[in-house]
Amino acid sequence: MSTPTTVRRAAASTLLAVTLGASLVGVAGAPAQASGGDDDRVERTGSCTGPGVSEWKLTAKSDDGGVEVEGEVDSNRAGQTWSWVIRQDGDLVARGTSTTRGPSGSFSVERRARDAAGTDRFTFRATRGSSGEACAGSLRF
Repeated sequence: MSTPTTVRRAAASTLLAVTLGASLVGVAGAPAQASGGDDDRVERTGSCTGPGVSEWKLTAKSDDGGVEVEGEVDSNRAGQTWSWVIRQDGDLVARGTSTTRGPSGSFSVERRARDAAGTDRFTFRATRGSSGEACAGSLRF
């Protein structure tokens, strides 16, 4: 079972502060990284529940005045069908069904959300009905 991790990337002007913060978080056992760039990025990862060994990842980043949100499930098995939903502050952003593909046995979905004032909470949930396996994660952006 993997431990959730948080990654934040900030603009070059705040690189020093983020690097210092990353050092402190690293001491606490949750790795963090920082790099220069024009956008903020927050990423969370974790293990899914149920009989499989699947893992999830949720990422949010600034994108032309909005927020690009990406949810991913990696089950290491191609051909599995998953139902998924992405929410922002409890409101539906998108929902659908995806099938794991390729040698990695994963799928990912990207959607663009509004950039509301203040901090938003994004959630991603994916379930595989045939097994009862569930993946769920959230982040603040």
